[in-house]
Amino acid sequence: MFHDLKLCTPTWRRHVIAGVAAAIVALPAPVAYGETLSASGLPITDIGPQHDSHKPNIVVIDAGGTLEATARDRISYLHYSGGIKGGVATVLKDLYPELAGVANISVVQVGGILGASGGVGNEALYKVSRAIDAELARSDVDGVVVTGGTSVLEEDAYFFDLTVQSDKPVVATGAMHQYGTFTYDAYTNLFSSIRLAASGKTTCFGTVVLLNDQFFAARDVSKTDGYRMDTFKDRIYGPLGVVNEDHILSRRAPGRITKCGTAAWKTPFDLSKTTPERLAPVEIVYGHVEGDASAISAPVAAGFKGIVTAGFGPGDISRPLIKAREEAIKKGVLFVAATRTGGEGTYDAGLPGIIGGGDLLPQKARLLLQLGLSFSNDQAQIRQWFSTFGDPEFDIGNARKGK
Repeated sequence: MFHDLKLCTPTWRRHVIAGVAAAIVALPAPVAYGETLSASGLPITDIGPQHDSHKPNIVVIDAGGTLEATARDRISYLHYSGGIKGGVATVLKDLYPELAGVANISVVQVGGILGASGGVGNEALYKVSRAIDAELARSDVDGVVVTGGTSVLEEDAYFFDLTVQSDKPVVATGAMHQYGTFTYDAYTNLFSSIRLAASGKTTCFGTVVLLNDQFFAARDVSKTDGYRMDTFKDRIYGPLGVVNEDHILSRRAPGRITKCGTAAWKTPFDLSKTTPERLAPVEIVYGHVEGDASAISAPVAAGFKGIVTAGFGPGDISRPLIKAREEAIKKGVLFVAATRTGGEGTYDAGLPGIIGGGDLLPQKARLLLQLGLSFSNDQAQIRQWFSTFGDPEFDIGNARKGK
């Protein structure tokens, strides 16, 4: 705009410049930072102008990811070169003054998942999940947004979905491109995630994943492409809803919402009753032509208590793998038969030592089996958890009967 001022009279230019200066002065106060300790005992930073008692309070848990990474230049989003100073807090600061109209924001530095997705493990997921619950236990917190690397965000989110005990909104998000690139998508992902959490519309949904202005159930969502912005999809049922500016549209809900407000809504996987070291080791075996028996016998020999088979078709595996599975079952190893297709698979038939995974993706079935084995030695109980928490149906009939 300013390059056109030369076409105007000197007096008009002075009026324009004075008006712009006045508008800048009228903006909300600069972003302020004040660090204390959060409910989880981790550093928490308040961001934004003075607290507004009329706005929801949202805690953003900084667990890393591409959204706080940098590239070697503004067009090379395939090449990573480091991280931004201040992490997610720096990204959020860029969203002011507009973000001030949505919610009061605090940022908790968790760490644990910071860095590459390949570094995520039991300890990191445990730490972040406990932090989420600790923040949501505060009466003045209305929801949580948690960041993470998109490569395993679907698994992070499902772990939180199964373990967080609060029914307040939890929204997991990330970015496909790095900070400073022309196509940096974390701004809209973070802003929309905060809007969604602040709206309260996903109360009792469990954890949802939001990217590209769509939000999905943690149980069902999957990353379907290594590079595209619209990589997160639910291949069978579709998104739960969308966030378009301040239009938040919720079109469907996870089945567990029918138990909202009851003790049955919570899962039995309360992490305060265990430690990361006690989470059971569970492996995934990929089914393919000429699948070798060693794919099962090796993890069994290594002490794995559970194995998920990502079978072909509805969940089939090769004959050598079937034989190895039979031997492993005799040793007490519990199996889940899932499918590599990304769609519906083996329905549970009550076979000894084998639970049908249905449409639960292998990587999600592994998490549920891990938690099941960590909280019970009773295979019948674990099977029942797969049929309920692992496969929640939107059944209003049973909900009305109190089942």
